[in-house]
Amino acid sequence: MTEQRHRDEQSLWVRWTKNRDPEAGDLLIKKFKPLVSYHVQRIAVGLPKNISRDDLMSLGMMGLFDALNKFDINRDLKFDTYASFRVRGAILDGLRKEDWLPRSAREKAKKLESQIESLEQKLMRHATAEEVAAHMNLPVEEVYQTFQEHFFSNVLSINEQLDQEESEGKSFVIRDDNTKTPEQHSVHVELLGDLAENIKKLNEKEQLVISLFYSEELTLTEIGEILDLSTSRISQIHSKALFKLRKLLSSEMINT
Repeated sequence: MTEQRHRDEQSLWVRWTKNRDPEAGDLLIKKFKPLVSYHVQRIAVGLPKNISRDDLMSLGMMGLFDALNKFDINRDLKFDTYASFRVRGAILDGLRKEDWLPRSAREKAKKLESQIESLEQKLMRHATAEEVAAHMNLPVEEVYQTFQEHFFSNVLSINEQLDQEESEGKSFVIRDDNTKTPEQHSVHVELLGDLAENIKKLNEKEQLVISLFYSEELTLTEIGEILDLSTSRISQIHSKALFKLRKLLSSEMINT
């Protein structure tokens, strides 16, 4: 049965590649649509609740169609691997262009960072989310959500800066993605070591959620099924874990 499905898929690719057969294209889109849903679920974790998942799906589907048009079946590369980059890239590019995080939200996030630093200087230790919420007279969930949005928005900013740097320099150099300079390698190893040590300070459930989400690349829904918890509860655990890791993450990725 598996071999038959493989032959059927190969037949669709041949029809699509040679003749741009609409029926074959539709069937391939339908087959790989779950890939788009997967990336939408993962990316939506760091977005405000008012961002429509339907909009993210639309962006992702454009990325999938782009991948379908540009994929070379003769390359030694699985389509779902290739399409994942296109789908994720299309969603992130769309979010950057639409400036999904309003100015007021960005200002709120910067204020949160400032208040956390002030509170921690006063306490002479890391502040908990509950302490930050009490200090700012905010619901604790709002603290988690604001921090998570701020984290994700700066990841987008970093990606955008890298894209611009590559665009500006691509006519002069060929970038080698596989080779790091000795300095980059040293920093990378040091950061991974520091991150691993900080993750050990999380409780067992937080460590498991972080591992399943970032290492095993499961969605929050899938993690919830494994741990027999609701998706919203897993999201809360994920947010708390990120907050606890804030100091390490902010020094390298979140500062603007």
